Order: sequence, then structure tokens, then C-alpha cells
Amino acid sequence: MLTGRESLLRLIGKRRRSLPNRHNLLSTPTPNSLNLDVNDSGNLISPTRSPTRDNIRSPETPTSPGNSDDLCLSRKNKKKRRLTQTTLLQWSGSKQSEDSPFIHPQKQQQQSILEFDDDSSSEEISKTVALDEANGDEAIQTFIVGRKFSDIQDLEVGAKICLLRHPENIKDPNAIKVLSSDSGLSEMLGYLPKDVSQCLSPLIDQYGLKFEGTITCVPKNSSEAVPVKVVCHKMTSDGWKESESAGGDFKLLWEKVLQVVEHQMQFPPKTTRYQLNFNVLVQEVLRSCSHLFTADEKTFLESFPSLSEDSQRLFIRLYTRKGPWFRLSNISYPEVSDSLQALKNLTVSGFMSSVEDANDLSYQKMKEITELLNVTELRDILSVNKVFSRGSRKRDLIDSLCSYYNDRTRMDIGTMILERTGLCAKISSTAESLIWRVERLFFLNGEQDLSSFVLLDLGIIKYPTYKCIDSDQIFSDRAKLLAYEEAIEVAQLMDESLDSEDSGTVLKCIMIAETRISSSSSSESALFNCFTAPWVYSKMVLLGVSFLENQKRHVENKPSPLLLTCSDDSVDTLVSGFRYNQAVYLLRRLLSCFNCDGRRGYWTVRLSTDLEHMGRPNESLSVAEQGLLDPWVRAGSRIALQRRILRLAKPPRRWKTPTFPNLIDNKIPEVTIQGRSLNCEVGMKNRFYGEDGEQCGVEQLALQYYNGEGGGWQGMHTESIIWLTIFGLLMWDILFSDVPGVFQTRFQTAPLDLDTESFYLTRKETIESQLERVANGMAEEILIISYETHRGTACRGVAWERFSLEELRAAVACVGGKCVASLCRYLAQDYRSWCSGMPDLLLWRFKENGYEGEAKLVEVKSEKDRLSEQQRAWLLLLMDSGFNVEICKVRPACV
Repeated sequence: MLTGRESLLRLIGKRRRSLPNRHNLLSTPTPNSLNLDVNDSGNLISPTRSPTRDNIRSPETPTSPGNSDDLCLSRKNKKKRRLTQTTLLQWSGSKQSEDSPFIHPQKQQQQSILEFDDDSSSEEISKTVALDEANGDEAIQTFIVGRKFSDIQDLEVGAKICLLRHPENIKDPNAIKVLSSDSGLSEMLGYLPKDVSQCLSPLIDQYGLKFEGTITCVPKNSSEAVPVKVVCHKMTSDGWKESESAGGDFKLLWEKVLQVVEHQMQFPPKTTRYQLNFNVLVQEVLRSCSHLFTADEKTFLESFPSLSEDSQRLFIRLYTRKGPWFRLSNISYPEVSDSLQALKNLTVSGFMSSVEDANDLSYQKMKEITELLNVTELRDILSVNKVFSRGSRKRDLIDSLCSYYNDRTRMDIGTMILERTGLCAKISSTAESLIWRVERLFFLNGEQDLSSFVLLDLGIIKYPTYKCIDSDQIFSDRAKLLAYEEAIEVAQLMDESLDSEDSGTVLKCIMIAETRISSSSSSESALFNCFTAPWVYSKMVLLGVSFLENQKRHVENKPSPLLLTCSDDSVDTLVSGFRYNQAVYLLRRLLSCFNCDGRRGYWTVRLSTDLEHMGRPNESLSVAEQGLLDPWVRAGSRIALQRRILRLAKPPRRWKTPTFPNLIDNKIPEVTIQGRSLNCEVGMKNRFYGEDGEQCGVEQLALQYYNGEGGGWQGMHTESIIWLTIFGLLMWDILFSDVPGVFQTRFQTAPLDLDTESFYLTRKETIESQLERVANGMAEEILIISYETHRGTACRGVAWERFSLEELRAAVACVGGKCVASLCRYLAQDYRSWCSGMPDLLLWRFKENGYEGEAKLVEVKSEKDRLSEQQRAWLLLLMDSGFNVEICKVRPACV
């Protein structure tokens, strides 16, 4: 995989159906600082003049590279999900337990409202609750649910009701029954909604409040929720004083009731779970980020709740599908009673667009709608028009049909397609763009979407508890948001082009990104740097560096006479200059534009390496030496530069050989073992026969050695994950402490500043206090309490399924408090640099008393493998911190 591709994929997340700025991005001229020329086939064109050393050396006048043979990394084509298959939305509706121990999104939003430090007061909330001025009684609007348990099916408007606690309810001990007053309280009508009863039951139990009411409306369907008005007769001014004197929590409980009721009136019980989640998402974004939307955009989004229930449900269902087009004949959802009418309403309101007439069918629409046809339908259309197909696969049939589509055949082909598909619809570009923005602002990443609500509802994911304390806005104005969105568009365009092996568009994206990283501003908060357009473009430029480094160039057009007279080795050398020249230029641009960035270490190593590949060792050495003076060059990158200097700084380049005590004085212990190898092929993972005769990898073979003749150690193959788990558990309260700005959504598993220096600096006092407790022998106690309290809760780095509490306790006890504290301090100070590259094996053994133990960390390498610089940096760091470390080399036994 090209370096930086995986990171870009995570940034993009779920691909957008359409890119609104695609045409402008590709058609607008871009300053070509790299002098990258592309032919009609999209391949790179190298100049016809001979590539002399001068035009290789100068980054300002780089030569044009050749074409690419391989872009690698094509995603596997995934089959399109059929509309009839069970989805998470259906699963959540049918499988969700009523007594789920996990927080419901509705309650989640209520907690979010309570925990945000805004100026909302109980008086503002109370404005939505009706007050009977005549007698001072407080009235709340709610519903009767659970009608299937009712003794009476026929209801009348105005019928009197009263509430009665039902603590014996097996599913909900907070349950409140609704009884008919007209029947002498002998007949039950149903229950209050669970959220309302959860808030009202403490008031009834602790303060003896009495509630009565009336039915305000009777729905047509007897199973639907029944609107009611409930009055508490103890809500007079004297009653308030009496209740407050009885307990200080009374007013807080009543305010919570009012909040729940207000929210419930916006989203009645008949609202489906995913429908509720969607409306919560939109309203929360409009509440907190209204300055990022125009008046028309806000009006458009605010109109969604006013649509019919069927229209809302159909839109959300289709939005979560791949699309972009859908056949109405294939759309069938049990909760949508009239799909056709819902679609018409959505089309009129601008949330969807539809096609049912061939006159409205452009070439692009036809090409997209053709994907909805099955193989039989495609063959039928091709046969009628006597079009020969170049293959029998669906893709071949579609390509053949599209090639036949022109101005002369447009109406006939379009009519045939729509006769078979029927009415087709898609999410409108306006709705798609705005909802994508809403999701991005709500989750602050591209990997989470509405399914996150569903996973929470089902109890599959449980998020940690923390307070979202408002601070500076991530996007202070609309212009910055639009720039960020366009950067994400360019990133997706580049990713799609890599998949389709369109090198011309890839190079266009590289040039766009290169010209726009210059707008990077050091005034941006480090906490929110990753939400700026220059940061996104920097990731694309780095991917561009990897792309250029991996190009296999060919000299196109007529080769120069000089190349014709050169030997093959000379041509390879010259083409190598083309290969790295633009990469060097891009790396210099990154280093000049981002002065305070943890990625500077990797950029510097790549720059020094590429310069050496270009035959410029003096520059390579100078870059490495300057890199060591950079405070942002850390961990493995620092070790890599030191090793490069030791290799390059020899007379006559440098008469004084540099000394790096951490590399020269600290010799990492090594041990070599033998194993029966199954394969010795280059590029394949080595496999061996273990002591039990079973096949195993080098890590398992090393574990067997250490368990036996290697010293009777217990152990496991853990790499970095066990230490990140221990760090997360020991520092849990600090990770999720109250710090302004670091928690923006209710779906985070770590603070936003964990990868920055500010994480440690902001919490330095509490971190050092906790590490002191760990060093003084309390690590195991803290670990046990944290594990049992938060077990199963999502936290970045914590792998609940990988390790038992006993294994974690053994690791902490045998490593020792001081070593654990030292390791946690490095992670707290620079999590980004140190979260990977730790040794493969963790070994431990207890002494005879069963309480004291010792541990060893081992990096396992096969005969042809070698340490990465990050692994070397970790081993040296662990040695300095007092850990017992070792390198275990496995070589095949002689046959």
C-alpha cells in the first residue's frame, strides 16, 4: 500500500455519492509547480531533451516523469446490497431490548443538553409546558403507550385517567400504569412512555405526588400512542415550597421531567428509532453550528420534521443505502405505508429527485440508472437494438449499451430502460450535500454515521461518560468549513483515481494539494489542526510523494540521441532522477509549510533518503543533520536520521565522526534460536514447525522457546496493544476529565488532543500525580478498579477482548510500578509518536513466593527480517527506563 493511503481512506470515510465540485476541480487550471505534463492517455510525459544532472538537481525546475505501469491498490469490487436484505436499521427496530442497559440516543441528547455549559435555565424550559392559571396546577402533555396490554380498546376524547406506579413490572421497575377513572380505576389503558416514567416515578415515590388527566385525541389505529394531558395537583406555590423543604433534589427532578416531555412532544412515540436519531442529529448540529449554514440551508433542514412520517422514514432509509438511484418497484419497508406518495412529497420538498420520462434522461443519468437493470433486462434491450456485447458479464453488457447511446438512439434506449425499471429516484444533490455536512459536523470524522446510533441502541458499543464543555468553535466561519469540505472532495477524487488507475487525475490532485498547502496558518489551534483544509492537503501531498517514488517511468515520445547512446544502467540512473525529483520538491514544500507538526520526522527521513537515491549524498547528510536539530523529529525518525549520519558522515564529507551515545553505548541483547522452516520464499511470512509439530509463526516459536529452555517464562504475543490497554485503564479518569474543547460529540472514544502535546501540558499536574501513585505500587489496584468499572466501554487503545484481568495484572505486577509509570509518561507526552512499534512479546514469571515477579520484552525477527527504526527506538527507550529487553532472532535449522 502506498504510504499515506490508509490514513487518507480513514479521513475520507464513507465516500460521497457525488462530488459537487468535481467538474470545477478538474477543469480549472492549476499552477504546475512540479512541471508534470500528462498525455491524452493520462500518462506522464518526460521531456525529449536529455536529462542532465542540472535539471535533475533543481527542485524549482524539475523534469517531467514518465508514465506509470502500476498504481497498485485497487479496492475489491463489493456487491451492491439489495434493498430487501436486513439492515442495521431493521435490526435495531426488531431486536432492541426495552430494558437495554445502554444509553438511548434520546437520553443521550438530553444528557448532552444538560452537560453542555450553556446559559439555558429551567425558566426557558418551562415555557413549553402549559400552566393552568386558575388553580396553579401544572399540566404536561404526554402519551399512553403499550396499548396491547389495555383492557379497553375503544377510547373517547375527554375521558378521565389517573396514574399509578407499577414497581412490580419485570421489564421496568419505574413503570407507571394509566388507569381509567371512569371505570373506578379497575381498567388499565396502558403505560406512560419509559423515558417519562423514569423521571416521574421518583417524584411519585419520594414526594407522594398525585397525577390525573384526560385523553386529548384518539388515533385511528388502536395500537398507536394516545395523546393525553396529565395534571399534578400539588404544583401550587405552597406545594413547591413543601416539596423543596422535603428534599433539595425535587426541583431538579421536575426540570428533568419538563425536558423529557418537551423532547417527546417533538418526537412522539410513533417515531421510529432511526427517525428519532436522524432528527436529533440534525437539530443538534443546527443548534451548535448554525453560523455555518445559510438561511436557505437552515430553512431546508428545519423543514424535514414537518414532512410526513412516511416521507421521513423513506428518505432516511434511502440515504443510508449505496445508491445513487433506486427503483420504486424494489422499495418496500414495513414502516412506510405509501412509498409512492412519500416519494412525491420528498420530490416536491427538494429532498429527492425522480425520473420517469425518457426526455429527462441525460447520458449521465442513463449510465447510472442502467446499473439498476439485471442481466436479463440488459440482454433484452441489447437484443432488441441488435447491439453486440463484448462479454457476458453485467459490466460488459452495461458498457455495450452505453456505447450505443447517442443523440439518435437516446429516446428509444431511454424509453426501454424506464419501461423496465419504472419510476427511479435518488437523493437530491442539495439534500446529499447538506446531510453529509451535518454528519461530518456531528461526528467530526468520516468513519461514523447514523449506524453509530444503531450500534449504541443495540448495546454493541458503549461510549464513555464525559462532559462536552464548549470552547472555541472548530470552524469559526463558513469559509473555513467550505475550504475543508473541498479538500475532502479532492482527497476522495484522488482516492477514486488511484482505484481506477487514472494517473492523470492523480497528478492533477497532487498539483491542487501542493498549491493549497501554502495557505497553512500557524495561528490555528493545534487541537483543531486536523479540521483545516491545509492539513487535508498535506496528507494528499504525502501520498503524492509515495506515488511518485513508486512510479516506474517510461520515456515517452521520441527519445533523445543521448539516451539512445547510453547504456541500460545509465538510462536507469537518469530515469531514477526523474523519479525522485518531484518527490523531493513536495517534501521540501511540506517541511516549509508545517513548522510544528509531528509528521516532520517522517518527511525529513524521506527527503534525506530520496536525495541519496538521486546521487546527492552531501545534501542527504545535511538534511539529516538539520533534522536532528528539529524538536518535532522524534522516536523512530530520530533514530533513523542518526543512523544515516553515522553511515554518510565519513571522510571527506565529515572529518569528525559524530557520536550518538544512545546508539553506540546501548547494545541491545540478542539471542538466536533455530526452527524447522516450512518456507523460505522472499516476500512470504516465515512459517515453522513448533515443538508440538504444529505449524506456527516466528512469534509462537519464540514463545515456546522461552517457555521451555529459554527460562520457563509465561507470555503472549501482544506488540503495542497490551501497553495501550494498560495506559488507557490506568489513565481513564484523566483521559475523560473535564477539559474544555476536547470532547465535541457524544460518540468519542478519546479526547481530541490525545495526539498533541497539549494533552500532557494541559493535565500535567493530574498526570504526574497519577503516575506517582503507579510508581509507588498502586498500579495493580488502579487497574482492577478501572477494569471492573469500565469493562466493555469503548476507549481508544483499550482491547477488552484481547486480555483478561489476570493477564493485565500479571503484566503490571511483574514489570513493576516505576517501569509502567515511565512508559505511561512517554505515551502521555507524545502518544502519536510512541503508540506503535513496541516489542512483539511480553514475558513474565513469578518467584516462588507467588507475589514478586519479573518481566521481559522481546522483539522477534526472522533471518531475513530486520528492526524498523521505530522498533529500535522503543527498545532503546525501554532499556533506559529499566525494562529487561531482548531481540530473538529465528533462523532455519540446517537440513
